[in-house]
Amino acid sequence: MEPGGGMGTQQGSSGGCCFLYYAYGSNLLRERLLLSNPSAALYGLACLQDFKLEFGHHQGRTSSVWHGGTATIVQSPGDEVWGIVWKMNTSNLSSLDKQEGVEAGIYVPIEVNVQTQAGEVLTCRSYQMQDYVCGPPSPQYKKVICMGAKQNGLPTDYQKKLEAVETNNYAGPVPIMEKIEAAIKEKEKKSA
Repeated sequence: MEPGGGMGTQQGSSGGCCFLYYAYGSNLLRERLLLSNPSAALYGLACLQDFKLEFGHHQGRTSSVWHGGTATIVQSPGDEVWGIVWKMNTSNLSSLDKQEGVEAGIYVPIEVNVQTQAGEVLTCRSYQMQDYVCGPPSPQYKKVICMGAKQNGLPTDYQKKLEAVETNNYAGPVPIMEKIEAAIKEKEKKSA
């Protein structure tokens, strides 16, 4: 299925070694995604129609990484989710699946059709949480999503919607947050 011209799926100069990944949660933030997926390159902003963003706990268990609910997308006619399309090397497919807890059955890979700001329709890989109970994210997880939304210039009203998400007020340590902040500091040092 060719999404009407453009680079669409798997083509491009590197010949079939890439895929498009649609991120709507913590992977909106470049430094978060690059921790275990170094090939990710920004393709562009995109909107997923008839879905909404929710936060939840897989089987009612709080994320041991984020200490709160994590993001998922659910079908919801008339709603929309904004996110980022990343072009990635297929060599990072297993690290992305691992990050998303696919083996543990937390998230399943799904195919979504998203529309870029230029009106191009792209078929991307994304992830949906299975068997979850709604629950608020930790302030740290919400911060990463909001930072990613800002970093990539998602629509202002959508950013405001993210800023308004209630958190669980978790105040303990979040080691992954420290890694992300260290990566951001490292990048700032290099560009200084």
